[in-house]
Amino acid sequence: MILTIDIGNMTTLIGGFVEQKLQFTCRCASDRTRTEDEYVLLIRDLLSMYEVNWAEVEGSILSSVVPSLRTIVCRAVERLTGKRVLVVGPGLKNGLNIRIDDPSELGGDMVINSVAALAKYPKPIVIFDMETATTMSVIGRDGAYLGGALIPGIRVSVDAMSASAAQLPYITLTPPAKLICSSTVSCMQSGAVYGCAATVDGLSDGVEQELGEMPTIVLTGSYASLVAPYCHKKIHLDENLQLDGLRLLYEKNQPKRKKNNFK
Repeated sequence: MILTIDIGNMTTLIGGFVEQKLQFTCRCASDRTRTEDEYVLLIRDLLSMYEVNWAEVEGSILSSVVPSLRTIVCRAVERLTGKRVLVVGPGLKNGLNIRIDDPSELGGDMVINSVAALAKYPKPIVIFDMETATTMSVIGRDGAYLGGALIPGIRVSVDAMSASAAQLPYITLTPPAKLICSSTVSCMQSGAVYGCAATVDGLSDGVEQELGEMPTIVLTGSYASLVAPYCHKKIHLDENLQLDGLRLLYEKNQPKRKKNNFK
């Protein structure tokens, strides 16, 4: 088994692959206050639900946008598996042709999304990863990473509005029954979800204009399944894109290991 771990600002996604097939996924909060020992217990207990045999774990790979958790979780996993964890970052081969001003600025989440999308979808591609921030990554016809955009995430946007407007409550994000609503809470839910979907549609139109052709549109991340049904464009909802990217990167960095390409 190969363990793949993607640490986001709010949640951490863990997946286990056996012979290139995803066997399970689980999530936990990305809690910066937990110690290494606490993460050992948390990860052990989470994976015990899926009857993971630690002796069968061949290796692990981790990506993190939370620097303070990168080392802590890495050490916790190494204690459980007894094997070194690969960390997405400088020195790890990714095979991407990155055409941005400073390639070192490209976040690990965008790297793993791009690696997986290139293996799974026709180019050009635009990827929307909906987490704390919604990140947009654009891959050109030649497979090069061209750049993208950063947008406040749907949860962050709603919470910021509630914090700034005295009469607006904090709400749960649920699918709205319709666009035109008649209560404060439902209006906020409608605006958040339909507004995020319109952002995806509008930015995809802009990417099409700049590239001169319509890209394949891929949605991933914690809020992707909430937003995807309200987009007018043809959307590929891929909730495990990050884990697929991590698994592919693990394989790219193993000697004499056959690479997989989903095609």
